[in-house]
Amino acid sequence: MTQRILIVDDHAVVRQGVRQLLMDRGVASEVIEAQSGAEALAAIGKQACDVMLLDISLPDMNGVEVLKRAKRKAPRLPVLMFSMYREDQYAVRALKAGASGYLSKTVDASQMMAAIQLVAAGRKYVSPAMADALADYVLVDADQLPHEKLSDREYQTLCMLATGKRLTDIARTLSLSVKTVSVYRTRLLEKMNLSNNAELTLYVMSNRLVDLAPAVSTPQ
Repeated sequence: MTQRILIVDDHAVVRQGVRQLLMDRGVASEVIEAQSGAEALAAIGKQACDVMLLDISLPDMNGVEVLKRAKRKAPRLPVLMFSMYREDQYAVRALKAGASGYLSKTVDASQMMAAIQLVAAGRKYVSPAMADALADYVLVDADQLPHEKLSDREYQTLCMLATGKRLTDIARTLSLSVKTVSVYRTRLLEKMNLSNNAELTLYVMSNRLVDLAPAVSTPQ
């Protein structure tokens, strides 16, 4: 059964590579491309899609935020997150926000096709790595790392601060006021028992929560 699939990724080479795979293998009858969160949300408003393949790292907003907004527009749309970030970083947050699965960009073509067809059929895609992340999540709070206790907004703020973004930049990206972002910063520092942005950045880098230069790859 072929599908109309929306690919959301800011790298043209990734979109084109995935498009070719989907068409060549008969998984998609039509592929729609978007390079930003805003374009993705606009595409959903214009036409119905069977599956959205959504990157976490987008130029205008975090993929989890796009996911939340997309589910408000189209609650029944299966969304498969597609990212270079490790599954233990975002998988649980994505599932809680309504994703049907989380797919690493390092998977091979067969795994990708299987995952897309699975979520298109209304089921969840859970890889072994994601299963481990979910198992870790159900542990008691005392066993969780400090960043795992943050809300989605606090976590987004944490990662953006670590990359050197100013409060005004973060506010613009998240469509929030600078005052609200400042509150998130204060809360996350308290929750993580950190004193300043330098300690925050060291924590993020030490735990590899942010890839400052993510590699671009296409499935083989």
